[in-house]
Amino acid sequence: MSGAESPGTPSPRAQDSADLVVVGSGIVGLGAAYAAARRGLRVVVVDRSAAPVGATIRNFGHLCIGAQSGEARRYADLSRELWLRLARDAGFWLRESGTLVAARHDDEMAVLAHAARDGGIRMLDADELRRLAPLRAEGLVGGAHIETDLQTDPRAAAPAIVRHLAALGVEFRFRTAVTEVSTGIVRTTRGTIAAGAVVVAANHDIDQLMPELAERAGVERCALDMMRIAVDLPRPLSAPLLTGWSLVRYGRFSAGAAGQAVRERLHAERPDLAALDLNQMYTQLPDGTLILGDSHATAAAPEPFQPEAAFSAFLTEAESLFDMRALRVLERWQGVYAKGPQDFLVDRGVEGVLVLAATTGIGMTTGLGLAEENLTAAFGWTPALEGTS
Repeated sequence: MSGAESPGTPSPRAQDSADLVVVGSGIVGLGAAYAAARRGLRVVVVDRSAAPVGATIRNFGHLCIGAQSGEARRYADLSRELWLRLARDAGFWLRESGTLVAARHDDEMAVLAHAARDGGIRMLDADELRRLAPLRAEGLVGGAHIETDLQTDPRAAAPAIVRHLAALGVEFRFRTAVTEVSTGIVRTTRGTIAAGAVVVAANHDIDQLMPELAERAGVERCALDMMRIAVDLPRPLSAPLLTGWSLVRYGRFSAGAAGQAVRERLHAERPDLAALDLNQMYTQLPDGTLILGDSHATAAAPEPFQPEAAFSAFLTEAESLFDMRALRVLERWQGVYAKGPQDFLVDRGVEGVLVLAATTGIGMTTGLGLAEENLTAAFGWTPALEGTS
């Protein structure tokens, strides 16, 4: 499909073969298409929706690179380079803001100080943190600035990436469901595509296409609640903001006795928030609105009903943390992402087919790097960030 054609409309003149067929237009699928397009391959992306509408747009837009460890950190560092390049070339908003962490207990400061020994984190006293974020002084001990992190607006970034990839020659067949994947063949509701290679990046819907693999890998769905508010703040939030509830979720902070102590204290003090599996964090969009969240519930098929207790908790906790006035709720939504016992699903059980998923809540942070690294390894490509932009 040429850049002049709509990326959302399947073309009746579309070829029936491609060097790479990508199943799914979320961030991992877009990362796979980007990796292949930069190497001059013919790419077709197939998605049953009319546009990216899943976890890739239902998140904070927080690219939490510096809070990761191990394999996740490797993917996140590579993703950071790719995000910066895509934002430049595709023309969407991205800022190198880093991330702020508000500590309200000495044990949280201890966790941050320990992580800061490895670099990339700058410790802040309470006064400096309040200059960077409109926080109340009550209960604030200090905090930190995670320097490598990025922020984007996911609702704008995803469609901008689709448009950019279409301009590079990637063909998007939206409103087209994949019914079967095998070596060299992708069957869809609009016909069969001969594929030199296939990437399945269907996230939690992997159980619809490859149920045995999903069951073997223990992949379920994690449903989360989020909301967006309009609010009067005395000054902008200069970066995404995490709290102690965030520290116990991310690998760089949660590991070890100190992280476990923070978890045990928070759960003992606030069993109501623990029951929501809260990650109390905030991002501010360019229009000034604030995203609040999030709660988590995991099951093979989570109920779609969103408990008002979660939204009430989001608002109450925000009002206790921020110096805010004139709060008005604009939107509430449910996000769903794949969750498994491991952070990532990488499977090559079918020849010529690579299955990829971030099976934890860091898909936006790691997805581009996950695709780039694993496609390079699976298909024998030369590692490259240079080449066609």
